[in-house]
Amino acid sequence: MQEHASEVARLASTKAAYFGESEKARLAGLLHDIGKYGDLFQRRLEGKESGLDHWSAGAHIALTEYRALEVALVIQGHHIGLQSGAVQSLRELLDLVALNQKHPLDLRLSETNTELLKQRLIADLGSLPPSSQPVSKKVSAAEMLDTRMLFSALVDADFLDTERTMNQGRPQFVPRPRPPELQAARALELLEARLEELSADQNIPPKTRKLRRDLADACAQAAHHSALAFTLTAPTGSGKTLAMLRFALRRAVHDPRVRRIVVVLPFLTILDQTVDIYRGLFAELGEHYILEHHSLTGLRGTEKADDAVAQSEKEKRLLSENWDAPIIITTSVQLLESLHAGRPSACRKLHHLAGSIVLFDEVQTLPTRLAVPTLKTLARLASEKYHCTVLFSTATQPAFDLLNDVIRKGEPETSSWQPSEIVTGQQELFGRAKRVNTTWNTQAAQTWPELVAQLTRHPQALCIVNLKRQAHTLTKEAQKQGLEGIYHLSTALCPQHRRDLLAQIVEDLKANRPCRVFATQCVEAGVDLDFPAVYRALAPLDAIAQARGRCNRHDAQTKPGSLTVFIPEEEKYPTKAYEQAASLTKSLLVEHGSLDLDDPETYRRFYSGLYSIANTTHPELESFITSQNYQEFARRYRLIETNAVNVVVPYNDDARTLMQEARDLGISGNWMRRVRGYTVPHFLDKTGTPPYLEPLFLRYQWGQRTEVPDWFLCADESLYHRLLGFTPEEGGAQGALVL
Repeated sequence: MQEHASEVARLASTKAAYFGESEKARLAGLLHDIGKYGDLFQRRLEGKESGLDHWSAGAHIALTEYRALEVALVIQGHHIGLQSGAVQSLRELLDLVALNQKHPLDLRLSETNTELLKQRLIADLGSLPPSSQPVSKKVSAAEMLDTRMLFSALVDADFLDTERTMNQGRPQFVPRPRPPELQAARALELLEARLEELSADQNIPPKTRKLRRDLADACAQAAHHSALAFTLTAPTGSGKTLAMLRFALRRAVHDPRVRRIVVVLPFLTILDQTVDIYRGLFAELGEHYILEHHSLTGLRGTEKADDAVAQSEKEKRLLSENWDAPIIITTSVQLLESLHAGRPSACRKLHHLAGSIVLFDEVQTLPTRLAVPTLKTLARLASEKYHCTVLFSTATQPAFDLLNDVIRKGEPETSSWQPSEIVTGQQELFGRAKRVNTTWNTQAAQTWPELVAQLTRHPQALCIVNLKRQAHTLTKEAQKQGLEGIYHLSTALCPQHRRDLLAQIVEDLKANRPCRVFATQCVEAGVDLDFPAVYRALAPLDAIAQARGRCNRHDAQTKPGSLTVFIPEEEKYPTKAYEQAASLTKSLLVEHGSLDLDDPETYRRFYSGLYSIANTTHPELESFITSQNYQEFARRYRLIETNAVNVVVPYNDDARTLMQEARDLGISGNWMRRVRGYTVPHFLDKTGTPPYLEPLFLRYQWGQRTEVPDWFLCADESLYHRLLGFTPEEGGAQGALVL
């Protein structure tokens, strides 16, 4: 215990030093396991006791003797998660005898005599730090992030030292790999060489090459700016992926405090493309230079992996636990929910964001209802304390700066959201990028047969609607009218199925084969499709603009592409918020006659109107900030709000093997990770489990079968259609879109 306390204190102190909290982290490390010095815990080590709380004693000492609320909270939560800084919760820590008599988790304290515990710890360590005057802090989102960052330093240190101790002498132990350094100068050289190649690529139209070169130059110049929050507003197809990487690497070269780059993307389809680009660029810098972290990490293409691949995947999984890599590519869900989490495993990586450059692509996908609480947190992250640069990139930049007064409310004086725009001549840049003509066919609703009839004039076309059932209806109508090259893309298809279809679609487009795709918004925002004609059902303005980005994307057509916005015969939307934003688009159309999608001011007007009618704050989350309730905040902060269950579908032989494994053995966390690529979301009504879903059980332990409420198998293979996906007769195609 002496060695563990000393080593955790040292590691935590080192990790927190970057953001000025080394002393607090050291104290937390010394006290976090002080309860293990109790006699009852020693009996537990002998197998004679169980159900013990060894963390509350250390939290009590931190609170009563050091007046260090943050330290108390992180010690208290290092096993059970961050709890609450509310007065009632603190009273429990102030009275250990009462807590022992009535523990919220029905545990017993290993020892309530903290003086005895301190004496035993001091006997091992020699001394404890002297108490100091507490620093007065306001209740704020900033303070919650500060606590999570300190918590991250402690739990990562605790995990690492425990891992070291537990693995000593184990023959099958996979050592934690030592990742390479950022090597920003060499990485920048490799990127610059690639940009030069693209500038000379005769397969790219000269206008597009010039546009991308100018954007990359603007990003290079902005890298020297002293601001810590930026926006990059540039049209689709202008090379934002490499331009913002140039911004980050240039900044890292000139600022030795920068330790890593984090790229944040909303959807796995975009993430796959970005990972391929980055790995190709930086192959010489080592296998672990790029760390990919999301729900499907390490699960693709490894079913028949050899020992070397399996070893590599284990190493990547270890690095993903605490994001110890130079460049991390992750999802919005992974990053933002971790920034607002309370669980040790979710928070463990956060301290590595200090000294990072965080690049958010397609930032318009951030739900409006979470805008203010999210920006409060990011404003604190993009501060001198953490020396973290945050960049928001998109063609349809949300006007988040209009929310600054609300963001600043209750926060430290230094917290605000007034980012610097990298592109100074946005109007001119968007004008140069114009390659699509937009028709607003919104005077009257169109029937599905009328819409499909229009698509017969286009051998290659993409039609995007707002609901899965609408995409199904259109696909069937296209079959009825005899169209060639029909595809359907929605979340009725499992992720692996969608990836395979996207690859086929790209091949058809390149080969000039007939290709008509009927889809939901799962194909928007960064998916690299390029159609000469796109049809889009009325939607929020940013969604229409993203659909437009799938049209003449690479400016390779002999004439401008065409986008047609229409009102479908069934004007329904996936959520109330989505409907509200679509109605605003319609109102702006009525007011202005048409909307110029090549003018950034159009989107600013849209967002200004949206923020005046939509909820940009979350009342529950605001109340949890006031009460500093970490557990409830984490529970309610969800980028995707859904009551859908997971249904595993028989897409291929690998999926069928995993389904049979679940029937034979039950399911586990590892099984859930392996099967993610073969799941679809499905909404249940209140009548219970329908017959087409097969319930699943946790992997058998002690002969017991425990049913899992949100995981099922598709009970009938015929219900998974090769074209339409999961389409059971009872509601399979009736749920709203879940991205």
